[in-house]
Amino acid sequence: MLCFTACGSKKENLQYDKSTITQATDFLIEYCNSADADTIEQWNKMTDFQIESQLNQAGVPFTKDSFLAALDAWQQGTKECGEYVSHGDYKFEPSSDELKVTASAKFKDRDADITFVFDEDLYLDSTTIDAHYSIGEIMEKAGLNTILGMGTVFVILIFISILISLFKYIPALEEKFKNKGKAESTQEAAPAAVAAPVVEEASNDDELAAVISAAIAAYEAEAGGSTDGFVVRSIKRRPSNKWHA
Repeated sequence: MLCFTACGSKKENLQYDKSTITQATDFLIEYCNSADADTIEQWNKMTDFQIESQLNQAGVPFTKDSFLAALDAWQQGTKECGEYVSHGDYKFEPSSDELKVTASAKFKDRDADITFVFDEDLYLDSTTIDAHYSIGEIMEKAGLNTILGMGTVFVILIFISILISLFKYIPALEEKFKNKGKAESTQEAAPAAVAAPVVEEASNDDELAAVISAAIAAYEAEAGGSTDGFVVRSIKRRPSNKWHA
């Protein structure tokens, strides 16, 4: 029974002072609404020690990170909802480890919910501004998101299909480069062309050989020489000689 009693025990919700939390949230809303771009820039340029000192002097339950995040969230919210006008009563939702404070706010362009979350030490943890959209605006955004998503998918699919269709040209390109490489290697391996030797046309004209032989024999006889052993074996025509009719 003791074990079951321990298991069934529920941790109590945070204890908080409603007026203190209300003052802190009102101060934050008023300060964020009055802070301009130059003021936010000055806060961002301060050191951690300087920011913590400023917050401690103001006596607000904010940390450096939560305070700067609240300023940024407020700027983003006013861009979306327009200029701040007013807010309604706070709704407190405590739990065992945090306290959620929500208020409906009216802005120039649209209404929104401002939510502050405090940690178990009742220090500000986060600030959010959730704009209210009509069903038509929600459907419009959903439609745009759907079109954008499907359009992106179809564009990628078209790109992939075009890329796949180009694969058929890859074998032809490979064959072209392969043949080009073979042609270059063949040209490098081929020996230099050797000039064909000039074959002098031989004349087998027996009559011409006999005439030349007789002329040479007569010349040798007049010169007192001997023609023994003299034989005309071949006659070669010089390339520069030309026959005339």
